[in-house]
Amino acid sequence: MSRVCELTGKGPMVGNNVSHANNKTKRRFLPNLQDVTLISDALGRSFKLKISSSALRSVDHRGGLDPFLAKAKDEELSAKALKIKKDIAKAATAA
Repeated sequence: MSRVCELTGKGPMVGNNVSHANNKTKRRFLPNLQDVTLISDALGRSFKLKISSSALRSVDHRGGLDPFLAKAKDEELSAKALKIKKDIAKAATAA
């Protein structure tokens, strides 16, 4: 399983550990991923996603999963999140 946020596409970055003697060794900066259950108001069901804590704050700030996905770019979303977005759009047009 890759360490990539399903909503923002945020993944590992690379950098250096720098010692007191200024020796540099490669390291990875991993995103703070959490397994969360988010509820879609339009579909009336919940979804388990692996998202970063910054994405969770963004979802709360925008007012929930549905408004967040409505504004999200398709290329940043995972296949699972993209399917949820399309299902929400379909439910919105049907209602």
